[in-house]
Amino acid sequence: MTSSPDAQAAAVKQAQQALMAGDFNDAARQLDAVLDAEPGHVDARYAASVCARYRKDYPAAQAHLAALKRVAPEHGRAWQEEGHLLREQGKLDTALSAYQQACRFNPALIASWRAQAELLAARGDTAGAALAQGQVDRLSALPKDVVAVTDLLADGKILKAEQLCRAFLQKHPRHVEAMRLLAEIGVRLGVLDDADFLLESAVEFEPDNIQLRLDYIQVLRKRQKFEAALAQAQSLYERDPENPVFLSHLAIEMMQTGEYDRALDLFDRVLSILPGDPLVLTSRGHALKTMGRQDEAIASYRAALEHKRDHGDAWYALANLKTYQFSAADRAALAELEQTPGLPHQDQIHICFALAKALEDGGEYASSFEYYARGNELKRVQARYTSEQMAEEFEAQKSFCTPALFASKAGLGAAAPDPIFIVGLPRAGSTLLEQILASHSQVDGTLELPDILSLAHRLRGRNKFTDRSRYPRILEELSGDQLRQMGEAYIENTRIHRAGAPFFTDKMPNNFRHIGLIKLILPNAKIIDARREPMACCFSGFKQLFAEGQEFTYGLEEIGRYYRGYVDLMRHWDTVLPGEILRVQYEDVVADLETQVRRILDFCGLPFEPACLDFHKTDRAVRTASSEQVRQPINRTGIEQWRHFDAHLNPLREALGPALTGYRD
Repeated sequence: MTSSPDAQAAAVKQAQQALMAGDFNDAARQLDAVLDAEPGHVDARYAASVCARYRKDYPAAQAHLAALKRVAPEHGRAWQEEGHLLREQGKLDTALSAYQQACRFNPALIASWRAQAELLAARGDTAGAALAQGQVDRLSALPKDVVAVTDLLADGKILKAEQLCRAFLQKHPRHVEAMRLLAEIGVRLGVLDDADFLLESAVEFEPDNIQLRLDYIQVLRKRQKFEAALAQAQSLYERDPENPVFLSHLAIEMMQTGEYDRALDLFDRVLSILPGDPLVLTSRGHALKTMGRQDEAIASYRAALEHKRDHGDAWYALANLKTYQFSAADRAALAELEQTPGLPHQDQIHICFALAKALEDGGEYASSFEYYARGNELKRVQARYTSEQMAEEFEAQKSFCTPALFASKAGLGAAAPDPIFIVGLPRAGSTLLEQILASHSQVDGTLELPDILSLAHRLRGRNKFTDRSRYPRILEELSGDQLRQMGEAYIENTRIHRAGAPFFTDKMPNNFRHIGLIKLILPNAKIIDARREPMACCFSGFKQLFAEGQEFTYGLEEIGRYYRGYVDLMRHWDTVLPGEILRVQYEDVVADLETQVRRILDFCGLPFEPACLDFHKTDRAVRTASSEQVRQPINRTGIEQWRHFDAHLNPLREALGPALTGYRD
């Protein structure tokens, strides 16, 4: 009865009906059958926890919730149910915390907001109770369909949320909260153009709606419209120059436009209003790190931890410096924190990765791998990545990006020779190559620009789930004018990152999946493939917790299959675009820097400059995990580090297959 997904869904629905009818024994029987067949069934596990609470079997209810949060740590209703369970047992402080987490993950949970208002009022926190009650009143005033969209989004049911939201907006085209939600859906689906338009329109309808403006700033930033984002942040700041939220957003936008000194001044102003705020201290540390002021960055991160010992972001920021050495006391504190009950999921992830790095530096490799694996497992729960879908994407590029396609559209894009794309896998040495090139007088080093990925998203269109090959198939249909306009738009939109040099780098590694698109819209662009030995590259990626994206790195098998697909796709590009891509092997750069530097500069048509050999002396902002490493002379330290973990890496070897030895072919 409960073997197929449809049968399981039907059984859960019947159990829910039995719950509403008060037949708890029948509900429990049906739910147990589903969970026997599928222990990770989210809806069944949630209903089982409710059923156990109704039966006053509190230990069973807590066990179901613990199991549910392992597979769905950000399930808002699970946290709400935990709040109900704790409240029934008189554990009011922990119940309040659970309700707060519930609303963090699902802001549409009116029962959790109401419970917060009641609990806060009972403890005498009238201000907090008023804020929670304000959310109750706001949600109560919204149309039910709009609340339902928020609920669906929180449960990850994005396509259902989009369908309901669009239907509502057809009847109520100027409802700004529905517009805001549809924009959020657009962001999650990667349709940033639509999100931008929706929020711009909504802000015109309600210019005093602060949440709209905050969302709009984030979308503008994602679209690399940094000047527009800065203008919006400046507008909020001018409304209330002492508002710490507005000050923080302005500081972040200043960082995006390279105004780090002004950003630091703003962070200091926030700290004068909110002394010891761990989020602000951590953001301040990130700015200092990017500027190369490592000692000050460390001090800012440590200050954040003094005020909030379990602030995972600050612990991981220290680890992510790569050069920071954790003390024995640090390792003990991290180990204790990792075992803390109720630690938020994101803090668990950060602390696992930080503890793994601390143990690795201390030579405790078996324990270190245990925590790297645990951190990756926690992160993988949040990801939607599958190797099968990525393999389909690779095959689609090979099928449609053919010699005939490039021959039919030769020279039709924008003629600008400015961009130098550095592609490959993360942790393959791309930051080193960027730093070498940025040390040349004719090259501006920028960052990992998302423009090509955003263009690919737009070309995929709205049916990317049902028509996965629309892009790159659509490349055949694009006219010369369209290709030229796309290339010119790329040049114009990236100008904000440049400082006047004739050439600039774009080191978004994932652009290797879109080399066909790049060469169609920018036929004179240079492309460098930064490659690293597969075991070292993949394990370095497995050890890294990325700010966003790169979801293929959170499993040894996944990253091995991705590397294998990358090598295969690059072989295809070499075949259909002969001579257009320079492969640079990281190990060769380490072994003979000058030869490889001259080779890179020759490929880019640049004269040799000695500064490129002294890249570590170049003073510039570096925003990647390798920022501190490229400020030091080149060394061989990292080449063989993976061998300390060799006994644990058989799944990676098997996934790499022929790429394990054929990566140089």
